Amino acid sequence: MRFRSDPSALRGSLAAVLTPFTDGGELDVAGLTELARWQRDAGADGLSIGGSTGEPSSQSAEERITAMRAVAEVAGDQVPFVPATGSTKLEETLALTAAARDLGADAALVITPYYAKPTQEGLIEWYATVAGEFPDLPIVVYNVPTRTAVDITPETALELRRRCDNIVGIKETTKDFEHFSRVLHRCGRDFLVWSGIELLALPLLALGGAGFISALSNLAPRSLADMYRHWQNGDPEEAARVHYRLHPLVDLLFVETNPAPAKWALQRAGRLASAKVRPPLVSPGPAAQQRILKLLDEAKDVVEHERLTAAVGLH
Repeated sequence: MRFRSDPSALRGSLAAVLTPFTDGGELDVAGLTELARWQRDAGADGLSIGGSTGEPSSQSAEERITAMRAVAEVAGDQVPFVPATGSTKLEETLALTAAARDLGADAALVITPYYAKPTQEGLIEWYATVAGEFPDLPIVVYNVPTRTAVDITPETALELRRRCDNIVGIKETTKDFEHFSRVLHRCGRDFLVWSGIELLALPLLALGGAGFISALSNLAPRSLADMYRHWQNGDPEEAARVHYRLHPLVDLLFVETNPAPAKWALQRAGRLASAKVRPPLVSPGPAAQQRILKLLDEAKDVVEHERLTAAVGLH
């Protein structure tokens, strides 16, 4: 909890770590630990687990807490730990957030409750309740309308900031770039806004965004960290070069539903023992595998930089 008292330190490239399973479908804690450690050592500015990339809806609360514990131990006091603790149930969200607090989380990332399609007033009450239960824990709102069927408006973000001192920022997973700008304009540029859309990660920095919480860190943690450093060091041209070199790996993530393609590539590279995803997701079929291999080949220099050369048979 080294960074809990200073949310402004939660900037840069935060890794949205996926959750490995064994071939039998059990939680692979050892594999998760190694994956998180690799991302930390490659330069990730923080670690997250339990967001969309982590397949949370297919896990029990106990499994999610076990995964949080593993990643919290890797983060230690070296980098911020920002686990995702949201659920469609308020009681489960509170229980997961309490577990994250007790594990030393520096902030909690709380998704909008999915399936129910609450009104904006319902969202305000939901987040105010969560924030009120944990006044000493920074809360990051997680807006991902493609998965939850509800969008947090900039006006709602502003109301949450006004009402709750510990709501410090928002992860925006929307391709509406005007939305990013309106949130920052409404809430103030000191409000921490992260991108969850890989190809908007760099553009958001130009608006004053805090960084990105990205599934791409599972494949390219070093490159994402490099991109952020180049921007911070006043070299936007080099940051843009990295951004464009990452395009094939961004496309790879979504050949099929995330995180199935990334898991398949990581197993091929020797970073995971199994590419198992839990139902209703399935592993990529033959056509998807060929597409993944083609994209890995297009990003050959990045793959080498990330030490994933086995994924494309490089030596």
